[in-house]
Amino acid sequence: MFNLHKKPRASGVLVHPTSFPGHFGMGDLGWGAYQFVDFLKRAKQKLWQVLPLGPTGYGDSPYQSFSSFAGNHYLISPDELQKQGWLSDADVNDKPWFDPRSIDYGWAIEYKMKLLRKAFECFKANATAAQKNKLSKFCKQNDWLDDYALFYALKDHFGGQVWHKWPTPLAKRNTAALAEARKTHADAIEFCKFLQYEFFRQWSNLKEYANEAGVSIIGDIPIFVAEDSSDVWANPELYVLDEHGRPTSVAGVPPDYFSETGQLWGNPLYKWEAHKKTDYEWWCKRIQAVLGMVDIVRIDHFRGFEAYWAVPATEKTAVKGKWLKGPGQSFFDALKKRLGDLPIIAEDLGEITPAVDKLRTYNKLPGMRVLHFAFDPTGVSNHIPHNYEDSRTVVYTGTHDNNTTQGWYAESPENERDYLRRMLSISGNDVAWDLIKLALGTNALYAIVPIQDIMNLGASDRMNCPGLAQGWWKFRYTEDMLNHHQEAQLRYLTEMFNR
Repeated sequence: MFNLHKKPRASGVLVHPTSFPGHFGMGDLGWGAYQFVDFLKRAKQKLWQVLPLGPTGYGDSPYQSFSSFAGNHYLISPDELQKQGWLSDADVNDKPWFDPRSIDYGWAIEYKMKLLRKAFECFKANATAAQKNKLSKFCKQNDWLDDYALFYALKDHFGGQVWHKWPTPLAKRNTAALAEARKTHADAIEFCKFLQYEFFRQWSNLKEYANEAGVSIIGDIPIFVAEDSSDVWANPELYVLDEHGRPTSVAGVPPDYFSETGQLWGNPLYKWEAHKKTDYEWWCKRIQAVLGMVDIVRIDHFRGFEAYWAVPATEKTAVKGKWLKGPGQSFFDALKKRLGDLPIIAEDLGEITPAVDKLRTYNKLPGMRVLHFAFDPTGVSNHIPHNYEDSRTVVYTGTHDNNTTQGWYAESPENERDYLRRMLSISGNDVAWDLIKLALGTNALYAIVPIQDIMNLGASDRMNCPGLAQGWWKFRYTEDMLNHHQEAQLRYLTEMFNR
């Protein structure tokens, strides 16, 4: 098991696989991913941080996944399928033009699903007994897959409807109805299982390549799950739902830096007492599954384990919510009992109370600091490096939820920009690399830089804006945008600050 506390200082880059260059409408686990790992190795980076890797739905957000255990089959590389023999040269060469700098999810998904279906049909017709046995073994080793594959098939059959709008016997998981559905939708179920097998095969190969290059991967677990997910459909007793399977209250955060009306995420809330009665079995399986894919895991919205913001499901904003107590230390005691010491980074941004800090520090979990939040002219921000209490910290120039550094600086109040310039003795003309240098020079255990900052990109290349549901997660770069000059700069700073 990867041990955070025995690792030396390191630095790395934040980029999601959808952002990689490629020829199929969105980044994937093919050559663009391998070229990125090569860049990290040459630049002496030891970390690659990704967003959640689960299958995405409406809004295309990695944080609203159909499953906490499944992989995003849209990330499957057609080039890698061609190498396996499941697609022909003509299949991968006959492709429409896609914008190399942005993702049109509707168009790209429709095109890619046709290729994935072709690959599946070829597998069924031509796979050897040994290859089919590998798929069968994968299915047996992943006990979540039967529920997810049936969920996937039914969701497709009902035109994408949320599960609690399906016919009642299926929504309520009537045993006879489920058995009949497995027969009726057997082909769609097998297609889903093939996609999951191929995703995990490609991801495993990529992770092995990264690890051999000295790069550890930081994954991401959203604390909450999507309402329209196999997680909720298969385990309704673990969530706060009405008799029809709809949430009665939902997750979010109160008004904050990002939004005057708060953020209404809409995720169902956990029945924490029900989880506690099982010794947090579902959560242990969830974290164990993610750690089978990555080396370190960041848990998004860590403060929800101490207290979470509950908003009535009828509300249109997150303003009229209330804080409710989370599971607290009993949750982490159960994880340690089942899984041992875990390589977890706690995302402790937002409204953090002494109780949240106590929970994190008691469990010796690194927290996060973001330099975009550091330059309050009063100098009191805990995100500014001279206020870091210890080295058990992961510092970012910005995160996937922030603007790019160039965009942030351009839109910041002049008093904050003036404070930044005076503090760092800079002109502000190269602010992204000024903050990269600052981040790597801190006493933080890890320093992580979004790839947009390495490329010195502006606000139009922002990955996400919290509180705005659509139009995000589209950022892509082209092969020539990651160059030897950036590599040399990053390597130089890494060596300078002994990372």
